[in-house]
Amino acid sequence: MPTHEDLSPASARGSAHPQDPFDLAVAVHVHSTYSDGTATVPEIAKAAADAEADAVIVTDHDSLQAKFDGHEGWHDGVLVLVGMEISPKGGHFLALGIDRPIEHAGRSEREICAAVAAAGGLGFPAHPFSEGSRISRTIGRPHPWRELEDCPTTGIELWSLVTEAAEHCRTPRELVGFIRRPEQALDHPPQRNLREWDRLCQRRRVVAIGGLDAHQSGLRLPGGRVLSPMPNSRFFRMLRTHVLCDGVPNGDVAHDRALVLGALRAGRCFLGRDSLASARGFRFYASGADGPVWMGGERPAGEWTLHVRVPRAADVRLVRDGEPLHRADNSFDLRVTQPGVYRVEARLTADGRERTWIVSNPIYLRPRYGR
Repeated sequence: MPTHEDLSPASARGSAHPQDPFDLAVAVHVHSTYSDGTATVPEIAKAAADAEADAVIVTDHDSLQAKFDGHEGWHDGVLVLVGMEISPKGGHFLALGIDRPIEHAGRSEREICAAVAAAGGLGFPAHPFSEGSRISRTIGRPHPWRELEDCPTTGIELWSLVTEAAEHCRTPRELVGFIRRPEQALDHPPQRNLREWDRLCQRRRVVAIGGLDAHQSGLRLPGGRVLSPMPNSRFFRMLRTHVLCDGVPNGDVAHDRALVLGALRAGRCFLGRDSLASARGFRFYASGADGPVWMGGERPAGEWTLHVRVPRAADVRLVRDGEPLHRADNSFDLRVTQPGVYRVEARLTADGRERTWIVSNPIYLRPRYGR
């Protein structure tokens, strides 16, 4: 179990900084041998520990058996939580925080969303903008989630790393290159995803998470050895959803599950490419007369100061309603008075190319109607 550290940067002093939350770096959307993955849950936990992830969320296809078999909990310093990927023939849907499987037979996408919400779960359409393989639809068929406008979802999987990287490859050679050196093949989340997310956020809160869709594709040999060109330990380093909990994990599974799911529900999280550099210490919050507001918070527009804290120098961009508003090379504070959905992107240069490092969830400053 990780120990608490004060991650408040010195540059935040004097800026009405709220109580600093506890950062858990979570590998989200992972498949085990309970569905079509090659790793057992204990092996997944070990891979997460090797990758220095704090937690992992296992989401097997149409199964909560890993939960029923007692795998949810702490494994040598890694918190394992179990959800499921509801997998009808079309798009797929990540359901977290549920106690019983959600059936999809005969249900529309909207009805699946409603069933997860009715069960008290958190719902995130998986790879919602999938377009299928550019090489062959036989290799990878499109499986987007088409009902995004009115489904009662918590948010979306903004970046489904393995699925979208594989779909992006135009030739078998590019696909082999991605499998061999995935870190070199990934620069940014697809721009169409960001555009659609920004559009949805104009209407309602939409929590963004980063998912791996990790299966550790390969062959499991007798005796438990796995031959895979895509080991979990590699991908668990590449993209994490950093969850900013409002308390410190104490080892009690129910307590710690509630911390993680509560932060995800609130949108108090961000995507971090920790293989580029550790994103621990990133913070984005607003201060004003109504008090501090973290990512995911929604308030009336007015006199607000946005505080952006990055743990190292980077190309930091403040985006409002999908359009660039401000750019800096390090942490900054900015006074704003206009309504808008404000979020942060940070980029680093690696191997001669600029790459997305951090994508925050928004702070929603809505218009004051009637004025």
